[in-house]
Amino acid sequence: MEQDNQTTEQSLQPEPYGDAGKKKRKKPGFAAGVVVGIAAAAVILVGGTFGICKIGNYQMVIGSRGASQVKNTKVLDKDTVDKVDELTNYMDLYYYEDYDVQDVQDGLLEGVVSGLGDKYSAYYTAEEYKEQQLSTSGTYYGIGAALAQDKDTMQVTITKIYEGTPSEEAGLKKDDVIVSADGTDATSMELTDFVKLIRGEEGTTVHLEVYRPSTEETLEFDVERKNVELPSVSSQMLANNIGYIQISEFQSKTAEQFESALSSLQDQGAQSLIVDVRGNGGGLVDSVVAILDDILPEGTVVYTEDKYGNRQDYTSSGDTYLDMPIAVLVDQNSASASEIFAGAIKDYNYGTLIGTKTFGKGIVQTVFSLPEGDAIKITTAKYFTPNGNYIHGVGIEPDIELEYQFMGGENDEYSVDLDNQIQKAIEVLSNQ
Repeated sequence: MEQDNQTTEQSLQPEPYGDAGKKKRKKPGFAAGVVVGIAAAAVILVGGTFGICKIGNYQMVIGSRGASQVKNTKVLDKDTVDKVDELTNYMDLYYYEDYDVQDVQDGLLEGVVSGLGDKYSAYYTAEEYKEQQLSTSGTYYGIGAALAQDKDTMQVTITKIYEGTPSEEAGLKKDDVIVSADGTDATSMELTDFVKLIRGEEGTTVHLEVYRPSTEETLEFDVERKNVELPSVSSQMLANNIGYIQISEFQSKTAEQFESALSSLQDQGAQSLIVDVRGNGGGLVDSVVAILDDILPEGTVVYTEDKYGNRQDYTSSGDTYLDMPIAVLVDQNSASASEIFAGAIKDYNYGTLIGTKTFGKGIVQTVFSLPEGDAIKITTAKYFTPNGNYIHGVGIEPDIELEYQFMGGENDEYSVDLDNQIQKAIEVLSNQ
């Protein structure tokens, strides 16, 4: 999971700090079925609609064969149907092997959506859609590593190794570059598709070729796929009564996990908070809005606009909000839902952003489930930060620009004490 520009209708300055505490989880409007983000180790998709679908402030009728009632586009006119028949006749006559008709039909449907020229819109077969839905919960058959892809070079890098997972057992490390999976070049496809090669049936193995920058070695690993349930939130207490929460992605249970972590840190005496969304490729809109509802006073935290000009606001109720200073860590792989989080904190003047400019994905995808179990994901809207900033292709500039630097020696393991960005956040919060 990937949002965009103009107009503010209310003051977004925070009210005086109040009592922080639990509150009933409200249901943000237009949340079910909406996804933002880029693919990481677990793909970030959810929901779907069949029947009457409300998008923003208008309704669209979804029939047994899709939304053709709304607009008679005539993509499949007679000439196009004749051309498909002509192509398949050539395939039947001359293709050197028998082919799977279902695969060709699936490819035809994928091609219809790919004709939009939008890499975030896609057609999912029933099997692919089922996998997407499972991944939203954070449970899947895989190796337990978070991945990020450079949008220019397409290089795939491991951003996190989760404890007790096949990745850790095999000896993979953070910052390893995945060259290939089962012989397929990692740079040859979008991360969403590449992740499908790494995941698979429980008990099977995936062969990874990996480049390790720290030693300049190219290594090979056979990693067994297992049932992996990944927490999306981790936390610990740091120096000077500073709580630290890392959010790896915004899944269906992330808000619940965040609230539990925050409550535990407050019980331990936390008086300020670092929220780390570095390497967080995004996730579910309702998840990030629910977390912002725990932090911010009453007001809009993000809004979307579709091509018809319909605007949908996502809001914080203001029932309770966080009464402590905040620092947010961001980097070039903080995308979409992470940028919603960082953008709201920045626009409300509610914390200090530290790190490097974010990814810049300011559009929202909606997944519509179809009668045969398949689905279509379509980019349906732009999103805007509370102050009306459209960050697509632009990103969000941090308040304190600071490139990541590991301050340890060659043989030192990673720790927060050796992370210069975390240490900078501790310094900033300690002086507030």
